[in-house]
Amino acid sequence: MKLINLFFIFAFASIGIFAKPLKIYILAGQSNMQGHASERTLEHLAMDPKTAPLLNKIINPDGTVRIHENIWISSIDTSLETGEKHGRLTVGYGAAGREPKIGPELMFGITMQNYVGEPILLIKTSWGGKSLNTDFRPPTAGPYEFNQKQLENLKKRGKVLREAVADKAKLTGVYYRLMLKHINKVLSDIERVYPTYKTEEGYELSGFVWFQGWNDMVDGSTYPDRGKEGSYDSYSKNLEYFIEDVRRDLNSPKMPFVIGVMGAGGPISKYGPSQKRYAGIHGEFRKAMLAPASLKKFKGNVTAVLTENYWDLQLSELVNRNEKVKAKSRELSKNKNLNQNERDKVVADYTAQLFTSHELKILRTGISNAAYHYLGSAKIINQIGESFANALRSME
Repeated sequence: MKLINLFFIFAFASIGIFAKPLKIYILAGQSNMQGHASERTLEHLAMDPKTAPLLNKIINPDGTVRIHENIWISSIDTSLETGEKHGRLTVGYGAAGREPKIGPELMFGITMQNYVGEPILLIKTSWGGKSLNTDFRPPTAGPYEFNQKQLENLKKRGKVLREAVADKAKLTGVYYRLMLKHINKVLSDIERVYPTYKTEEGYELSGFVWFQGWNDMVDGSTYPDRGKEGSYDSYSKNLEYFIEDVRRDLNSPKMPFVIGVMGAGGPISKYGPSQKRYAGIHGEFRKAMLAPASLKKFKGNVTAVLTENYWDLQLSELVNRNEKVKAKSRELSKNKNLNQNERDKVVADYTAQLFTSHELKILRTGISNAAYHYLGSAKIINQIGESFANALRSME
């Protein structure tokens, strides 16, 4: 009897000894990490044999959205702690809005959990319209420094430099600190988010995904030579500092890091006439985002994903074609010889000339936002999320 009791004591003790630490993944960035793909665009995945299997991982056979029992998430996208959402992963952890939205977290979490085969926790901190040069500026980058053109403009506008520097200092690094604050809040009380978590099992920070860039790319004040070779070098340096500082501040010196390279608009080689004027700016910025992944000191634990590869060329072509319909509608609105019904008929007939019924269905189903938000396309954003998980897996 005594031997049996000893056996059970040893067996239960072994469970604690050999329990695996909880794998935690951090997702951070600006609006595209938030995610602006409306739930209604999920249907578009089923229209392409390549992405239809992804939909089956998101939707139950009866058409309801899946709630993933072994994937927990805490997500915040406001500067207030009251903006947090947490629970099991499902549709709706994208940007706040009138309808549920999806970001990269959904397919990232599904794919990552499938790889590890055990419960995982996602911590997502993302805020729209935020830059690395100011908002997410890492401590090692030091204070924001005004360039010569900015100094000249301040002088022309009669601004006092000391006051401008002080104003900028108040904004610098605010969202870097908010990001860390929320991550540490979750780490200090994991059971609040993941109720069945056992503290004695511990945890490990298994990966960090950074998906940001738009606000830096379009900032002609901070980067006055946008589009010229090396014009975004300071972004590369700040991202290098960001990776190092995050690892230091989270006490995880080798935490795998994925850079989601801005790719709204798709591959530059496939840009249409209306996009070509942006090719230089977009190309230089993408190079700057890629650069830290090739640094020798980051070899094997920092990689980059070219999100341009998941852009939907058909969808964007349909959007461009639809601009002709909008132009026709604007033109007709000025014609006082036609009543509204007559105008509507002309527009409907013109639309029928430009689109097949299937193309119209794709257009109306697949898009819910602007191009800089990857068209608010669940088809695009879920492929990006999956690619982030694959990139992390490749570094294990």
